[in-house]
Amino acid sequence: MSEPKGRGVVWTEERGTSDEGRRRLKAPRRRASGEMAVIAVLLAFVLFGLPQLMSLYYIDTMTQVAVYSMVALGLGVLVGRVGLVSLGQVAVLAIGAWVAARLLFATAQPYPLILLEAGLVTMVAGVVIGLPALRLRGLYLALITLMLAGGLTVVLATVNFPNGGHGFLGYNGSLLHIPPIRRPSIAASDPAYFRYSVVVALLMFALVLAHIRTKPGRAWAAIRQSEPAALAAGINTWLYKLWAFALASFITGVAGGVLAGAVHYLYSIGFPTQDSITLLAVVLMGGVYSLWGAVVAALLYQFLPALLNNWGVSADWLIILFGLGVLQVLTTAPAGLADQVPRDLARLGRFVRGRVRHRPAPTQGGAT
Repeated sequence: MSEPKGRGVVWTEERGTSDEGRRRLKAPRRRASGEMAVIAVLLAFVLFGLPQLMSLYYIDTMTQVAVYSMVALGLGVLVGRVGLVSLGQVAVLAIGAWVAARLLFATAQPYPLILLEAGLVTMVAGVVIGLPALRLRGLYLALITLMLAGGLTVVLATVNFPNGGHGFLGYNGSLLHIPPIRRPSIAASDPAYFRYSVVVALLMFALVLAHIRTKPGRAWAAIRQSEPAALAAGINTWLYKLWAFALASFITGVAGGVLAGAVHYLYSIGFPTQDSITLLAVVLMGGVYSLWGAVVAALLYQFLPALLNNWGVSADWLIILFGLGVLQVLTTAPAGLADQVPRDLARLGRFVRGRVRHRPAPTQGGAT
């Protein structure tokens, strides 16, 4: 039995549209699975291959990269996801390091538990800092958090970091031999502690990713686009902005705990207030809208200075480089290097393939 005239054409078009729709639905899944495979291979190389290829100098540097990728991640939550400019993350990092160092000297608790406690303490501190700043945005919020960071730096310089002494502060200025801050037993060596730091950073990235893909992430996106529109949509902006402060502070506090074990000795001069400005600059350069941007920012903040020092070049030149980098990113690539570099590489690849494909074939001359 033949189909009615015209019906077969309609059915074929619908079938074609349906097949195309299925392909479009499967494309993001294939892309996501491909990205997961790339991340798994990259992570395996970082954990097992990279320590075998680097000296102890660069292993320590990459441990710092893992630490500051978490700090940049927390700042990226505030700046990129919610639109809150904070200049107090280095002070929060110092609080987390202080709490972790005090607990590591005073107790024999497992290292993961101490990291959790340091994160919870800094989360409370972040909520306290965020409460008076909830009605502020932009430059005013940046100035308030910068002044709070300066105040915390003065306090830490006065009380000093714990060094194994007694009392609440745990500081004893008369000690001749200061004991190092302990590390977990499974990560006593530098390569092992580097792997430990990478695993902790991976957990923090997973925590942020879980927030982004659920209700808090959607609320933060609405607040970033327009806070009045978010209020009109029934979003509790007060709650979700405070939530962002708490999450960023928790991640930074955990990073402070990892930093305490990485450096063994903590001093207040290691947390200058002006570093918060530099940190914001590299986060903007790396990309505040991408999780990869936090990794790029950490490489710029820690690996690049170590590389220049190893080459005998003063790291002070990075101030000029970062200034030019921020200007370039703000004018040509607001999404940062994490978004710009892959796009530029893809554009270059298409250009090269196009030139190769359209290259004229060489002429073959015959014998006369």
